[in-house]
Amino acid sequence: MPVIDLGDLDAFAAVARHRSFRRAAAARGVSPSTLSQTIRDLEAHLGVRLLNRTTRSVAPTEAGAKLLERLSPSLADIAAAVGEIQGEDGAPAGAVRINAPAPAVELVLAPIVADFLKAYPKVRLEIVAETSLIDIVKEGYDAGVRWGEHLAQDMIAVPLGPPQRFVVTAAPELLAAHGVPATPHDLMRYPCIRQRFPSGVTPAWEFERGDEIVRLDPPARLTSTNIVLQKRAVIAGVGVWATFEDYVADELADGRLCRLLGEWCPSFPGPFLYHPSRRHVPAALRAFIDFTRKSV
Repeated sequence: MPVIDLGDLDAFAAVARHRSFRRAAAARGVSPSTLSQTIRDLEAHLGVRLLNRTTRSVAPTEAGAKLLERLSPSLADIAAAVGEIQGEDGAPAGAVRINAPAPAVELVLAPIVADFLKAYPKVRLEIVAETSLIDIVKEGYDAGVRWGEHLAQDMIAVPLGPPQRFVVTAAPELLAAHGVPATPHDLMRYPCIRQRFPSGVTPAWEFERGDEIVRLDPPARLTSTNIVLQKRAVIAGVGVWATFEDYVADELADGRLCRLLGEWCPSFPGPFLYHPSRRHVPAALRAFIDFTRKSV
């Protein structure tokens, strides 16, 4: 059985997760050429190709994908054990990688990150905004953030914030021209601003009042993946917009925007921070979990 350097396996996992020598090298603080040579040496030692490389992309081979799947939990446990030792002086240390959708990053994580890093100067955070559901263990994340309906059953979940609410909103000038909708179905005759996920999916608008649920695909005057663009457009009177209430709280308060169909938009539980159920939880991740609990 060949003796394999653990650091080489960790280097392979980093490249396989990032799908890029450049990004993996930057995360590890080495040059892309050094990392590339490490992988070539590892492949030669194992006698099997682990990564397919082109001028534009890097992806695991079938053998590489199998190795990554088996390595990821073990590497995470090793990192957790090292993190516990690093934190034995009472100060948690190490890196925490978190994957979260953009609204959770912008509305929930952003307000607490600076205070957390000031409280724990030896901890490094890497937060990646991503809408699509991923396997956080396979992709090398310590934790993820999602809403309850998207949580895997084998994960430990911690509430990350208070209840949230979607609001339907429009500028006064648009309502002066089109009138105020009385029911969700009325929105089918309004110009609307719609969100599109990077995957290409444009989610339907869902309304709930008591036991009644209405799902609509209203006509889009503007469709975008960018929240800032959508917000500017609704304030300018381009169309009706459905979004998280926190994105437009100031504009609703000062009258630049009006709330519509409020009785059809009940609150719902906020997002959860989730992580694998492991015997060793890294000290840095434990510190972040405890800090978020105090911030809720």
